[in-house]
Amino acid sequence: MAGLLAARVASEFYDSVTVVDRDRLPDHPAHRSGVPQDRHLHNFLTRGTTILGELFPGLLDELVAAGAVRIDNPNLSGRYARIGRFEMNRTGKLADPRALASYGASRPFVEFHVRQRVDRLGNVAFLAHHEAAGPVHDRGVVTGARITNRHNKLTQILHADLVIDATGRAARTAEFLAGHGFGSVPDKRLDPAWGYCSQLLRIPPGRIADKLVFVNQGRAAPGLLLVAYEHDTWMLAIARHGDCGAPPADFPTMLAIAEQALPPAIMAGLRDATPAGDVAVSRDTGALWHRYDRMARFPAGLVVIGDGLCRLNPLHGQGMTMAALQALALRDCLQDRGADLPHRFFRAAATQIAPVWAANAANDRPAPAGRPHPIRHRLSRWAADAVGTAAARDIAVTERFLRVRNLIDPPARLRDPVLLARIALANLRGPGFAS
Repeated sequence: MAGLLAARVASEFYDSVTVVDRDRLPDHPAHRSGVPQDRHLHNFLTRGTTILGELFPGLLDELVAAGAVRIDNPNLSGRYARIGRFEMNRTGKLADPRALASYGASRPFVEFHVRQRVDRLGNVAFLAHHEAAGPVHDRGVVTGARITNRHNKLTQILHADLVIDATGRAARTAEFLAGHGFGSVPDKRLDPAWGYCSQLLRIPPGRIADKLVFVNQGRAAPGLLLVAYEHDTWMLAIARHGDCGAPPADFPTMLAIAEQALPPAIMAGLRDATPAGDVAVSRDTGALWHRYDRMARFPAGLVVIGDGLCRLNPLHGQGMTMAALQALALRDCLQDRGADLPHRFFRAAATQIAPVWAANAANDRPAPAGRPHPIRHRLSRWAADAVGTAAARDIAVTERFLRVRNLIDPPARLRDPVLLARIALANLRGPGFAS
């Protein structure tokens, strides 16, 4: 996805753009070996879908016409969310419902339609079934990429004014830089602590009214996400902290866990589900940020985007949206036409990554060893309950948290004095209070 978005942006500034992909690209939505994670739940956050609509006008309506599920109600009906024991407010009217419109569709479905749009650009060509072996370097400048035909193993050099490394977790740019005298790349890491599983399902139409279901019960109990996809398919994902055991590897066990977390009406529909394929399991929930922005020297003619720059814990569901934000940052840097494009881009990308990384690190930080300080523990529980109570009673509080969660607003907006006042007021009012 990062490569497709980067190609769309680059097409505005270069006469020709070549997208190199290691797979044979299918002519319909389908799983492929080059995207092994596409068997797991994927979803653009709402900031990401807004960017898709900006880069590809009309695409969101095309996705819906082809079968994607759009949720854009003026309130949060159609979505069920529970944090701990608190259900989010679904009756009050949202101030900006369009900003929180969501689109449910599988990763192969979305990627196929985006690739179709990119393929229609007159100056973009796809070179499929080729492996990108690495950049070609000459006196501090990357002048192209060495690519290998996966069928006949022939290697050639693809000359370019700009090479965009969008090879994701397989990216070799850090090794290339170290091997060519640019030094080691500083990085930041977060260790994996969770495992998760995903099961694609078929559910008869109308059996579940809510098209997006989210349950977060903290580290002591499994988390759950259920999303309606195209053509009456759904994806059920369950995450479990390592301290509580491995994620389930079969659908009956997933159902048993879901029954402990879901309201009866949703669970009744889920029991009518038919699995489509096997359960996909992953324990790769760590995070890695290559701090290219902190390197003293970096070759001209090369940038890295997407997971090759920063891969986040997939349980936060931010990867594709962060790639979209980085694509916009690249477009802004190309529009400026200033010198030293790589450093300008990496600095711009870092401003997008840093607050998200900090928020994720705070959420994913391991629990302190030993017994927690009793006063600090009680204050933490009291604060969490106060926020949960407010989100259940006041739609404005719920909306603010959803805007931050969907990367529309920065995490700092959660410290807004007005928001804190609403949280306090909601806790002083009785349970009937809603606004």
